[in-house]
This record gives sequence, C-alpha cells and structure tokens, in this order.
Amino acid sequence: MDYKDYYKILGVEKTATTDQIKKAYRKLARQHHPDVNPNDPKAEQRFKEVNEANEVLSDEEKRRKYDQLGADYQRYQQSGGAGRGPAGGFDWSRYAQGQGGRRATEDPFGGADFSDFFSSIFGGMGGGQRASGPRPGAGQDYQAELTLTLEDAYRGGPRTLTVNGKSLRINIKPGVEDGQTIRLRDQGGPGRHGGPAGSLYITLRLQPDPRYTRTADDLTMEVPVSIYKALLGGEQVVETLSGPVKIKIKPETANGTRLRLRGKGFPNYQHPDKAGDLYLHLTLALPQHLTEQEKELFGQLAALRPEA
Repeated sequence: MDYKDYYKILGVEKTATTDQIKKAYRKLARQHHPDVNPNDPKAEQRFKEVNEANEVLSDEEKRRKYDQLGADYQRYQQSGGAGRGPAGGFDWSRYAQGQGGRRATEDPFGGADFSDFFSSIFGGMGGGQRASGPRPGAGQDYQAELTLTLEDAYRGGPRTLTVNGKSLRINIKPGVEDGQTIRLRDQGGPGRHGGPAGSLYITLRLQPDPRYTRTADDLTMEVPVSIYKALLGGEQVVETLSGPVKIKIKPETANGTRLRLRGKGFPNYQHPDKAGDLYLHLTLALPQHLTEQEKELFGQLAALRPEA
C-alpha cells in the first residue's frame, strides 16, 4: 500500500497555515468539481482526494496524527525499508492500535469515509479487541457559482440554481458583492454513518455594468448633458437603479461637474435600510451634423468672444 501525501495533493508546504490550506482546498475543489468537468471521468476521483486531504489537514488533531504517521514513514524509507512490520514492510497496523497494543476503540480520524489508505491503517489491523462501529461524520462540502447582474445584486430576491442535479431556490439579500460567498447548511453531500450533511458554498459573480462603477456602496455614472442645457441651465431626468430621478442643471455648468445624490447608491448588505451615494459625472454632449444655419449662429457666438 502506498503512502498518501496530503500536502502534495493540496499543493501546500508542511508548514502551511490553516488559512493557506483552506485557500488551496477551495481553489482545487472548484477546479476539479465534477459539475465543472462533466466530460472528465477522473475529475470525481481528484475531487475526492482533495476533499479527503482537506478533511485531515484542516483539523488540528487529525493533522497532528497524520504528521506523526508521515514522520515515521519517512524514517522507514530512509532506513531502506527493511525489517519493519509484516513481511518486512512498513507496519501500518500499529497506527490502529491504542495503549498496550489494543485496537483503538474509535477511528482517530473521526470515522471519515477515507480511501483504502486510511481504511487499512485505522480500520483495525492486527489482533486484539475489535473496534467499535464507525463514528458519524459530516458530508463533504459542495462548491457552486451564481452569476448576477448589477441590478440583481441591487434588488436581491429569489434565485434558482442546480447543483449535482438538484434544483435549489435561494434568497439573495440586496447589496451583495462580487466574490461574496453564501453558505447553505445541509445542502452538501450526505453525512456518513448518520452524521450531518455537508454545506453548499455559493460564490457570487457580478457581471460588469457599462453604466456604473461601483466602489463599496457608492455608484458613479456618466450623464451626457447637451451644450445648450449646460450653458443655459435646465432639468434632466436620469434613469437610476432605483428609478428615474429629475436633476437640476445650473447655468454655465462645466464639463466634468460631479453631482451627488445621497442614498441613491447601493444598499448596504449588513444594513439594507441604508445605502451609499450615487455620483453623477456630467459630460458635455456636443451637437453633431450641424446645419449651415447652426454653423452660422455658432460663428456669431464665437465672434462675441474672440480668443485672446
């Protein structure tokens, strides 16, 4: 039986922190998820290996015991692998033993549904007292992505997505951000031996909107204003995410003027009753395809203000 290097599976160093392990796991889980690789028959096996590695290395006690196993196995290899255990091989069975050579009364890795590697080690090899039944374990966590428009994120509301052939209806709170993750408990894989189901982690992806630039809860949009309205002043209706808003343009408004509409930005995710601001960036819209009469009139205006 071959030794499984969980650090290598996740692509992390043995000194990796819990956060580094979690980050590596989430990246690989998305990469190898069967839903993402429907035409790759090996994807499910890689996905299982990644989950198995994460379940061990993300738990402090399980990781400690696994590291001890790894250190002993490395010393065994360095010694040439002779004279150890049954038939001169590495003695896996002693890791299934408790005090005084008795078989452990529980799976030291929490009864997880591991590969043959762990089943052989901790399933109770050798003689002695028979191990008790497997302990309950949580099901594996699932990963999914949900794409939203900026308006979807602004308004929130129910959305439907399909994960592993199962249709789920979830409620999106107003004000979500790109990359935000929502956790749905008990919507992951089934529990092991009566344990609880895993969780479903949904990563939200917001489509870019050409009309708006979002900074936290504030929005910025460009508003074209005719040269006549900019010079003489007037009113203009602006379509915003919350509906049409009438704004006043002061006479002699310069190109690039910025107006602030308080509370017309994005709703705050934690406090939906509060919202950011909407900034209007006024840009002059010059007339195109002038008639001869218009050119003549503009010429008369130019003559009134000759360049210095």
